[in-house]
Amino acid sequence: MISDEDVERALDFLRDSAKAASVARAQAKTLEKYASVVEAEQKSFHAGKSNNAAQDLARASPEYKTALDAWQEAVRRDCEFTMLREAAEARIQAWQTFSANNRREIR
Repeated sequence: MISDEDVERALDFLRDSAKAASVARAQAKTLEKYASVVEAEQKSFHAGKSNNAAQDLARASPEYKTALDAWQEAVRRDCEFTMLREAAEARIQAWQTFSANNRREIR
């Protein structure tokens, strides 16, 4: 059974985490684009090679790996917020269903 206190905590979490969750989502999206910028910069250092060769060398660079690591962490944080917020919403929905069933039994 889900208590009223559990629902209050879930609602508080949803409210209190909204800003940080949005920042995590924005960072993940921005860092995805940033990885492309780093790839393009690194690719420009290999002019004269075929496009595929330059791309392979760019993606093998430490700078590109650093950008990918940052993107991975940003995506992880975004997913963590998403999962925690979905769990809070599920808790609230379960409580709503339980409450509706109780009201129906009382009638």
